[in-house]
Amino acid sequence: MAPPAAPAGGSGRASKPVKVKPQRAKRNLELFLMIPALGVAALADFLVSASPVAPANDTSWITHILVMGLLGLGMNISLRIWAKYADPFILPIVIALNGIGLAMIHRLDLGAAKATTVATSQLLYTGLGMACAVIILWAIRDHRILRRFTYIWLALSVFLLILPLVPGIGREINGANIWIKLGPFSVQPGEFAKITLAFFFASYLGSKRDLILLAGKKIGRLQFPRLRDMGPMLVAWLVALAVLVFQKDLGSALMFFGLFMVMIYVATGRISWIAIGLVFVAAGGTFAMMFMGHVQRRVHVWLDALDPTVYQATGGSYQIVQGLFAMANGGLPGTGFGEGKPNSIPLGNSDMIYASLGEELGLIGLSAIVMLFLLLISRGIRAALGARDGFGKLLATGLSFILALQFFIVTAGVLRVMPLTGLTTPFLSAGGSSLLANWVLIAILLMISHNARRPSTGGGTLSTQEQGMIDRHLKVSTDSALDATPDSTQRLGGETS
Repeated sequence: MAPPAAPAGGSGRASKPVKVKPQRAKRNLELFLMIPALGVAALADFLVSASPVAPANDTSWITHILVMGLLGLGMNISLRIWAKYADPFILPIVIALNGIGLAMIHRLDLGAAKATTVATSQLLYTGLGMACAVIILWAIRDHRILRRFTYIWLALSVFLLILPLVPGIGREINGANIWIKLGPFSVQPGEFAKITLAFFFASYLGSKRDLILLAGKKIGRLQFPRLRDMGPMLVAWLVALAVLVFQKDLGSALMFFGLFMVMIYVATGRISWIAIGLVFVAAGGTFAMMFMGHVQRRVHVWLDALDPTVYQATGGSYQIVQGLFAMANGGLPGTGFGEGKPNSIPLGNSDMIYASLGEELGLIGLSAIVMLFLLLISRGIRAALGARDGFGKLLATGLSFILALQFFIVTAGVLRVMPLTGLTTPFLSAGGSSLLANWVLIAILLMISHNARRPSTGGGTLSTQEQGMIDRHLKVSTDSALDATPDSTQRLGGETS
């Protein structure tokens, strides 16, 4: 066992305050990086407007890019005012992804048999999403205030998830009960529930971590928690199972439970939690396969997608097979915008936009998109490593893994690695609820990174209490009550570049 770290502010010899290297606000760098990000989006939209499917002299791409540029400039100004030390790479990456998605949706609008204006709606939702992000930056100057409402976040999450089941407002679309109707708008509350669940998990695990680590029985090399401490695990499992049973939403069920598993492992470093989680997954999966017809159909369509009977059946494998053929048609370089047939893919602008992009941008274009997502997720993890408080570390990790899990689940479904789930690709797919929720998520990540990089008061030094708090994340030994654990996210910390 490693020697315990000296408690902050306790008796004995106090450690010297550590000089922290002052961080510079890098909003000019962010503004500079937005130029190539908008350039990529502008080029994509221009190629769409110049393609054979576009009408002559189509100038809508100019409107799209001007609006995106003004929105990006507004975000940059807002960050200069309220979060000037935020990570300068996150916003340009998100704008590039949002712009590429807008261009692809515009292309699908032009190629549709019946005229559609989904791209216009997507641009409007982008503006609303950025406006929500600005409000978050203004209203939440310190992310730590979110940890005060642990059980309110849980109650709000459950409320959002059961809303689609309320008679009168709930709507079933494409076989899933995940929508509510509010006047002329359809809203997917589960998109916002993923964020409030991350708030709950980060707050609960941040306050109960010591109990979860200390108490319990050790069997061999595995430390198992007490039954009472498994409460949140059971809640997460039951929520995921309820979403699967009542809303028929496999993707959200996987994401909610995967989110909790990631966060509790990061909080504790205990392999035993992963083992318990896998037991729950196996139990839930077995139950679903035995008693849930829609899950059985999904798995059957996935395994036998190329069977002609399954392909031709209503609700069969037509969608996934068309997506596979489209990506095969694109090959390495892609067909180019307007040269493929992505309109033959059902839901090609939302659930299957990854396949639509794969046909017209090819493997090279998809690889670039994957790299953008990897960069975005890595910057989120970097914000988690730099956070000066345990709640911020857990929350930034959870929000980053929401993006990672969602992108992985969608990509795996389109590539037939796992059954299709109905999730949308963050920032690329058409959908107002998804876009609004993901911009809110990005705003919170930006605020956490700002607080991590912001120079502390008092001439750039940390107080003894602050130093003790950071030491518990930096050193191999945690605090005097805990054994050393192999949790890299808890131990690493400090500054971000």
